[in-house]
This record gives sequence, structure tokens and C-alpha cells, in this order.
Amino acid sequence: MSLFGSRKARPTRPTDILERPDYGWVWKPLLGLVVVYLVVTLALGAWWSLTPDGFDVQQASAEQRGRLASDAPGAAPLDTSPAGRGAVIIATQMTLLDRLLDKQGGYLRNDMLPPGLWLDNMPAWELGVLKQARGEAHTLVEKSAMQPGALKEAQERLDGDSQDWLYPSTEHRIAKARDAYAVVLEDLNQQRDALPAEGDVPAYWLSRVARRLDELTYRLSASVADPEALRELEVDVDQLPGRTPWYRVDDIFFEARGQAWALEHLLAAMVADYGDVMAAADAEPLVESLQAELKQAQRTLWSPVVLNGTGFGIFANHSLMMAAYTQRAAKLAEALSGRLAGVSAPDASLNQSADPSAQEPTTDQAATQTGADTGAQAEAQAEAQNQGQDDASASAADESLSPGAETKAPDTTPDTAVVDEAPAAPSSGSDDASAGDPSADSAEPAVDEVETSADN
Repeated sequence: MSLFGSRKARPTRPTDILERPDYGWVWKPLLGLVVVYLVVTLALGAWWSLTPDGFDVQQASAEQRGRLASDAPGAAPLDTSPAGRGAVIIATQMTLLDRLLDKQGGYLRNDMLPPGLWLDNMPAWELGVLKQARGEAHTLVEKSAMQPGALKEAQERLDGDSQDWLYPSTEHRIAKARDAYAVVLEDLNQQRDALPAEGDVPAYWLSRVARRLDELTYRLSASVADPEALRELEVDVDQLPGRTPWYRVDDIFFEARGQAWALEHLLAAMVADYGDVMAAADAEPLVESLQAELKQAQRTLWSPVVLNGTGFGIFANHSLMMAAYTQRAAKLAEALSGRLAGVSAPDASLNQSADPSAQEPTTDQAATQTGADTGAQAEAQAEAQNQGQDDASASAADESLSPGAETKAPDTTPDTAVVDEAPAAPSSGSDDASAGDPSADSAEPAVDEVETSADN
């Protein structure tokens, strides 16, 4: 027995210490690692969810064309030389695909690990951009007169499932589609090919855009619980799809923002390549209104979540506002499509307008009109002189006209001929001839093809 009480019993065997170790300290570093991992993934998720900045389509076209002839993509020179019609459209399509692959976080829709697995807003935005890129790809294949090889390959690559992560993954197919468009841009850069100089190509594309925006309007309206608000938008409540689940409201909203972002750039590219056609059709006001609606649909969302309020409640209804923008944009796109159908470009190519020979028709027409005005003035002066001579010879009415007077009458014949022939010059222009062609107005946009159901 110990002097100061009982002591702790000693282990009977030396191995008892090793068999019963103390693991109480392990959970602290593990918990710290989990906290650090969550903070890093949340920060990455917030950064990856930022929408990429827009770009200027003319600048992007010069960069893409310069990159074709350069071995160093980072220091590619700008190529602003004349190219075939459609170079800006193809370059914009390539830039859209580059943004999907090279933006912060890369392509997130098919991610299988955090933080991409947890995100839904940016993947929905990517789907909206991809749908508009598919629509442009179908238009180029169906309505362009270019070689369909590379264009068809790009369309088939983009039509796959947007959530494929096994080989060939969606990123792989998007990269291949971008390479196929590079082949097309090379031909346009060398002016070996070009899009048709008629308004049927943008008209067909805009008709597809209008149908896609109408479908998006109904999907956005399906999350609105206020029938009166839908009637104000002229939305048929009976044709709405099933009520949108609460966890899908933000997905449809950000998909609409992605489509509006892609449409804004594709429309600017179409204006760059078909500006002469739109000017001939007097469609600039419709284009400006459509661009304004697309910009409004991309305004900054200050709320941390997409709200779905009703009436004059304390919560906003973001889906209803977006549906209003998409509906107005659809109507403008349909009106613009009807305005451009059957209209031909007055010049052979918009991209070669800097060539002095492209300005010759306008100069000849102005010269003809100037000659007509000069001839009219000469005729008026001749008539005034004849009138003065008639008054002076009134006292000698019984005398015959002198030979000199007889030779004056034919002097005005050349001037009169110029006046009679001058109005016929504008009727020979290509824009007037196309406006009177009944076959051009009979062209109707084809029915939109069904898109991949897996992305819906």
C-alpha cells in the first residue's frame, strides 16, 4: 500500500500502450481541411458564375482572321483586309465557342466534381449560348451557298448532348466545331467563297430566333402564378407547359440570359455582313429596337436569388420581367424577318465596299442625274429664247421664217433626248429590280428543326 494513496495501475504488458492509442487529436486537422475545402470551392463557384464580358464582333473577326495566318495565337496580328460576305458571322460563331471553353472555370455543364457539380446558374447560361450557336449553325448549312463539308461537320458537332463528359466530351466536340469553322473562315478570308447577297439568309435565321424566343417566353411564364399578368403579356394560359418546379426557376431564367447574350453578338455580326441589305430594306429601326431589348434582358441581377413574387408584393418577379423582354424580342425578330425576305444587296459584297470599283454604280447614277438636270436647264433657256424671238417677229407675221430660225429648232433636240432618257437609269439598279421580282417575295422560312431533347 502506497504512502499517499493509490497510484495509477501500471500496464501489465508493454504492448498495452500500443494497442490502445489516443486518437483524439486527429479530428481537428481533418475538420480544418474540410473548412478550407468548402471555402475554396465556394469562392471558385462564385467566380465561375460570373458572366463573361461581351466583345466587339468586328474586332473579334479581325483577331480570328489574323490568327489563321499566325503560329503564335497570343500575338496574332489583326487582319482587316477585304473578305467574303459572312466572315464576321463565322468569326463571331468561333468567338462564342471560344468563350464557352476559355471563360473562368471552362465549360461547366458536364462537370462531375465540385464546385462545378454544385452550380446551376452558369451551366444554364452555357446551354442558352449553345442553343443559339446551334441555330446559327443550322442556318448556315441550310441557307448558305458555301461548301457544306465543314459547315455540316460543325453543325453535327454542336448538336450532341451538352452534358457528355465521357469521350468524346462536349468540350471536345465544341473544339472540333470551332476548328471546322476555321476552315470556312480561311476560304472567306481568301475570298474563295461567300454567303448569298440576299436577305433570305438573315430572314430565315431571324424566323428561327423568333420561334425559339416564343418557346422561351412560355417556359418563363410557366413559373408565374399571376394569370392577370400573363394576360397583359398576351400569353395564352391554356398553352403553358406544366408549372415550373421551384428549383428550376433560376435555371430557365439564366438560360434566357445566355440566349440573349449570344443573340446580341450574332445580331451584330449579321448587321456587319448584311448591313447593305438591311439598309435597302429600311430595317435599321427594327434592328436597333431588337438590340435594345436584348441588352435589357442582360441587366445586372442585384438579388442573390431569382425571385418569383406576384403583383405588388414585396418580392420581385424576375421571370415575368424576362418573359416580357423575350416576347418583345420575338415580335421584333419576326417583323425584321418579314422585312428582309426577298431583298437583295445593291452591291456585290459588303466586305469589299472599300474597293473603288464598288462605288462606280453610284457615281454613274449621280452623273446621269446631273446630266438630266443640266439638260432641263438648257431646254428652259432655249424655250425662253424662242419666246423672245416670237414676240420680236410678231410685227412681221406675214414674212416667212429665216433659214437661221429653222436651224435653231433642232438645236434643242439633244438636250430633250437627255431629259427623256435620264429617268430610265435608276430602274436598271439591282435593288429596284429585286423589289419588283415576285419570286423573291414568295420565299418562306422553313420550319424550325427539333433540337436535341436531352438538353431540355
